[in-house]
Amino acid sequence: MSVMADRWIREQALAHRMIEPFVEAQRADGCISYGLSSYGYDARVADEFKIFTNVDSAIVDPKDFAANSFVDRRTDVCVIPPNSFALARTVEYFRVPRDVLVICLGKSTYARCGIIVNVTPLEPGWEGHVTLEFSNTTPLPARIYANEGACQFLFLAGSEPCETSYADRAGKYMRQQGVTLPKL
Repeated sequence: MSVMADRWIREQALAHRMIEPFVEAQRADGCISYGLSSYGYDARVADEFKIFTNVDSAIVDPKDFAANSFVDRRTDVCVIPPNSFALARTVEYFRVPRDVLVICLGKSTYARCGIIVNVTPLEPGWEGHVTLEFSNTTPLPARIYANEGACQFLFLAGSEPCETSYADRAGKYMRQQGVTLPKL
């Protein structure tokens, strides 16, 4: 497996719509950077957030997810309460090639503020908006800026296409739109 370079990412994004919309160079003019980098792609967070709250004493249960455990916000700046988290999604829509696995790492700008971004790997054949989880590990409220960089995706090419892709399995998160909650 090798990490794919900017040239390959650009070619896949433009010729095969692997990333839409695609930004061909890093942009950082007064914002948290996003766009194509040397060996990855820094995706932006959209302005849709689900902020977790304990107003109704809900229990977070991945098998029975309670809608009253969060509040929806559409905003340019999301404030995450101390020791809490929020779900969001990428601006970009991804289409992962059959011979590629994509992993995601948080941006250092957020990590240095105690904000952790978590995303599970994007499997071969998967497509959709990526649901992002922002954890505020600090005892202070934390800001997340919509339409700015949130995380970096790294593209790992396999030695051959997989036998069974996420699309072949009809995975439950295939072609997800918006912020997608847990499914069983």
